[in-house]
Amino acid sequence: MELPLVVGVDGSESSLRAVDWAADEAALHGVPLRLVNASMWERYEGVVPDKSPDRPSEQVMAENIVGSAAERARRRDPDLKILTDVLPDDTVTALLREGRNASALVTGSRGRSGLAEMLLGSVSLAVAARADCPVIVIRGGHDTRSGVHRRIVLGVDKPPQGLAAVRFAFQEARARRAALHAVRAWRCPAHETAEHPLLAQDAAHYHESEAAQTLEEALREAAADHPDVELHRATAEGPARKVLMNASAAADLLIVGAQRRHEHFGLQLGRVAHAMLHHSVCPVAVVPQRT
Repeated sequence: MELPLVVGVDGSESSLRAVDWAADEAALHGVPLRLVNASMWERYEGVVPDKSPDRPSEQVMAENIVGSAAERARRRDPDLKILTDVLPDDTVTALLREGRNASALVTGSRGRSGLAEMLLGSVSLAVAARADCPVIVIRGGHDTRSGVHRRIVLGVDKPPQGLAAVRFAFQEARARRAALHAVRAWRCPAHETAEHPLLAQDAAHYHESEAAQTLEEALREAAADHPDVELHRATAEGPARKVLMNASAAADLLIVGAQRRHEHFGLQLGRVAHAMLHHSVCPVAVVPQRT
């Protein structure tokens, strides 16, 4: 059974850009596109037959939103299998539930107006930090055309924490026929150079070599399984957030991992993924890794 790519739509320009991106993505992977709008109207109005002239305005608006989004996706790819639904729940709960049977979730990063922008931005953040499947947040100003740069950037974590993100990155690169740039940031702690100024160069060399080794270990298995993917390995000195943000300027997709601990509750995202969701120039995929 093919798991669909699920998109949360609310009628905003940001969510429509997410529909465009997701339509291309679903076509690349040959999976159905499922467009959903979360609406609370049923909780308060009760279920009204679809043909009833007394349907609540909220229901009509929700149906129009998903219908318009479906038509937009169909114009982008007439052969795409498209499913639509209006879900009687709050947005975060609805999307997290949808994510249990999805190949990935796609959301926009902004809403329809000032206050809504903050609320929907919080929704995207909450979904990315709690979903069971990969979550792709489409950054507002990014060009949604596929393959603009033909380059995917992967922020590499120490194995085994980041292996799910590594596998996801190779799959994306192969589907897009894009080059995969795997990056591992490293830093030389200040106390090492302060206490041993004559050994500063050796200390930097040690941390750079350690980063290169981590990179090799994390990529080894997936690289062997995907020999057709053009792979570039790079280590870079500096905070991971800054290194990846700079790399995102020339990428079609930035991929980072997020650990999910079974015994922990609440948001489980990590500082790097959190920063990328706020500052990346391109769409960001957050891939959960169970530990």
